[in-house]
Amino acid sequence: MCLTGVDYFSTLGYQPGIAAVAAGVLSPVATLVLVALTLFGALPVYRRVAEESPHGQGSIAMLERLLPNWAGKLFVLVLLGFAATDFMITITLSAADATAHVVENPHVPAVLHGHEVLITLGLLVLLAAVFLRGFTEAIGVAVALVVVYLALNVVVIAVAFAHVLGQPHVVGDWSRAMTAQHGSPVMIVAVAVLVFPKLALGMSGFETGVAVMEHVDGSRDSRGELAGRIRGTKRLLTTAALVMSVFLVTSSLVTTWLIAPRDFADGGPANGRALALLAHRYLGDVFGSAYDLSTIAILWFAGASAMAGLLNLIPRYLPRYGMAPVWANAVRPLVLVLTAIAFGVTVMFRADVNAQGGAYATGVLVLFTSAGVAVTIAARRRRQHRLMTAFAVITVVFAYTTADNVMERPDGVRIGGFFILAILVVSFASRLRRVFEPRATEVHLDPTAQIFVRDCARRTIRLVAHEPGPDTHAEYADKVRQVRRDHDLPTDPDVIFVEVTVTDPSDFEGRVDVTGVVVGDRHRVMRLEASSVPNALAALLLEIRDRTGVIPHVYFEWTEGNPVAQLLRFLVLGLGEVAPVTREVLRRAEPDRERRPHVHVG
Repeated sequence: MCLTGVDYFSTLGYQPGIAAVAAGVLSPVATLVLVALTLFGALPVYRRVAEESPHGQGSIAMLERLLPNWAGKLFVLVLLGFAATDFMITITLSAADATAHVVENPHVPAVLHGHEVLITLGLLVLLAAVFLRGFTEAIGVAVALVVVYLALNVVVIAVAFAHVLGQPHVVGDWSRAMTAQHGSPVMIVAVAVLVFPKLALGMSGFETGVAVMEHVDGSRDSRGELAGRIRGTKRLLTTAALVMSVFLVTSSLVTTWLIAPRDFADGGPANGRALALLAHRYLGDVFGSAYDLSTIAILWFAGASAMAGLLNLIPRYLPRYGMAPVWANAVRPLVLVLTAIAFGVTVMFRADVNAQGGAYATGVLVLFTSAGVAVTIAARRRRQHRLMTAFAVITVVFAYTTADNVMERPDGVRIGGFFILAILVVSFASRLRRVFEPRATEVHLDPTAQIFVRDCARRTIRLVAHEPGPDTHAEYADKVRQVRRDHDLPTDPDVIFVEVTVTDPSDFEGRVDVTGVVVGDRHRVMRLEASSVPNALAALLLEIRDRTGVIPHVYFEWTEGNPVAQLLRFLVLGLGEVAPVTREVLRRAEPDRERRPHVHVG
């Protein structure tokens, strides 16, 4: 909870100030609307996401299952673009806000002003160092920071309420100001509903909460580890939401009652650090500086939850799609790459918190909306009509909030679009570079197929590539005569036919299951399903060689058509000119020509 909470709870460092600027005297009411959407919208949605995606893929995996083939992959890449926007901007914005708290502390030398970018880059290096050290160490740091930070906030808010009790007129002044500006209670609530989307930053943390599900230990649950993990994650999300809701409401009240509106303006002492101002004002500079240090630390480490989310999401999708190098499955290289990207974003925005706020909110809200759509569809498929209706209403609210945020701060969509474009370009470039890999994580031959291979290994193993179709004795007999004629074999060859059925050509790698059947009384056929015909054939040939120690032969016939068009068919549909591509896959997989399976084309 603390690992995801460093992102969620750290928003207390700037959320009261954002609420005051966005809603003015309506800040507490708008915050109540935000809390209501959190507890009765985001929380139920993500509790359902935890049920449907217990391995940490989140709502993205739920939506991936709804769209097959390339449409699903492209949709996932777009959502990953918004997720990358959310998580990456969380890292850079939080570090930049920590820098702002550093330079605005009254005891910090003025010489640090103007060096915000360098300070932020230093904080990012420290964050990367923690993850390079190890994931367990990151969780330990998160627990310490959250406990200290929340304890200090309890003290500040409690003391602030004590001052409110000592001067109760501030509550009356606030109430009269609301009535004077907005009239009736109905209008007050209506205006608060309209402005609450600007407070959406206070809802961050749910997507990272489900992204790190695999680190939740469910082994002690009597119903099974998976059920225990789901139950633990639900408890995590609920506890974090309840704790944060209390802090959001109470901090909004005391900052609205005790801080003059002019102090929240740009350059004002409460801009982005309202609770820190109260800490200095009512508890002295020593406690205030301790509070600043705690805020700086948790804002710096808020990027840890985002880093953890990226380290869990990227290896689940891009390498599986063939759209990232194999090393993307390793934590440390990925940490270095993500840190380099964070450096670029920080320099681009010059460590400006306000410049990154729109992108952050857009990424968060798009993921909330996609999660709402996912759970609505899941409830519909299970014929849970009441739940479906409730989730649909929540999704509409999320969609409205997203649209309002986009219209208010369109720069968020532009930044998100940049991340999406970058992911698409890098992903497809990586896929093109890796397209000639065997792409089989494992080749499994059933008992019948194993008998075929063992029998032929006593002589020459000859495989004949054959398109799936009518499995008649005459069809295979004609093919044997054609192979003998095209390749000038002296007698009818003893062959095994191989038929590959393309399943989802957008998949990159997976296990290949080979099934052996006998057609008629003599024709042996091995049938397999894969995302690409030539890659599967190459993987099968290498597996047969390794099993038997015999170099197999495979026989093809040339495919008619334009070579460029056939290459495109291979890249998109997994078909195309099979013979030369199979040979190229084998050439790259086995540099030694003496051990490479033989490819014959007639």
